[in-house]
Amino acid sequence: MLKYIAKRLIQSVLTLFIIITIIFCLLRLMPEEGYLGPGFDKMSEVQKESILTEMGLRDPVPVQLWKFYKGLLHGDFGTSWIYRPNVAITEILAGKAPVSIKMGLMAMGISLVAGIPLGVLMTRFKGGVPDKLGMGFVVLVMAIPQAVYHLFIQTYLTDFFHLPMLFKEPNLMSWILPTISLSLYNTATFALWMRRYMVDELNKDYVRLARAKGVKNSVIMGAHVFPNAFVPLIQTIPTMILSTAMGSIYVESLYSVPGMGGLLVDVIQRQDNAMVQALVLIYAALGIIGLLLGDLLMGVCDPRITFVEKGGAR
Repeated sequence: MLKYIAKRLIQSVLTLFIIITIIFCLLRLMPEEGYLGPGFDKMSEVQKESILTEMGLRDPVPVQLWKFYKGLLHGDFGTSWIYRPNVAITEILAGKAPVSIKMGLMAMGISLVAGIPLGVLMTRFKGGVPDKLGMGFVVLVMAIPQAVYHLFIQTYLTDFFHLPMLFKEPNLMSWILPTISLSLYNTATFALWMRRYMVDELNKDYVRLARAKGVKNSVIMGAHVFPNAFVPLIQTIPTMILSTAMGSIYVESLYSVPGMGGLLVDVIQRQDNAMVQALVLIYAALGIIGLLLGDLLMGVCDPRITFVEKGGAR
């Protein structure tokens, strides 16, 4: 187990290295004006060269990349040059990350609490009204672009439930709509896959045997079908983390949430490349950690799964 974890960690670090290197090099291909910010057209050539040299952009790309990774090992993401000039990126993120983390965790919690029971209910009444209504919800959420129903929720539910339209951290009521909006896609995903895996289990021989022996359906569902269906469902955790992170980019901008999602949109628009690098690194790390957690949790929930190599295969 420890050997497998160590191997996956090395693979994860290597993947993260490749991703951030590619992003770093691509950003260096952008026009130099993007590094100078507003008013660059009023600068003299001497001023432009002075600023670019100070930023280290006149060094060879391998030298720039080495300096970036050297600072990264010490927890230094660099300095913002446009969004908040001469302010350390870690200082900026320290004020943004807690809001995004809280909202993301709450959205993931809602998805688990609502999505899994919905999937179980749809399976229990397969072909019935609850199943059709649940499937209608799943299709609606997955078929319609997220931006559309996020905007619909903000526009109509704000007035219907008398909730704030924009986010204000001290006001707990203003957390409701953005958190629910952020949780919808994952709720539908959990419900869909929970239903699918449980239906697969219901068609297996051990379920038929249990029914032939007269075992109650509630016992079959609770003691056998649900646990066996829940194990592969854990594989959706990376998707849940990524969809929450990606969804937060639009949701935070829509509700004016001062988090990392809205920040990413802002710094891309302003072409603050140092900030873009830092945020891409964080989002990539979240996705990679999610993939690792998904594998490990499957092994924890199902002792039959082993990470020991047998005959050259995992």
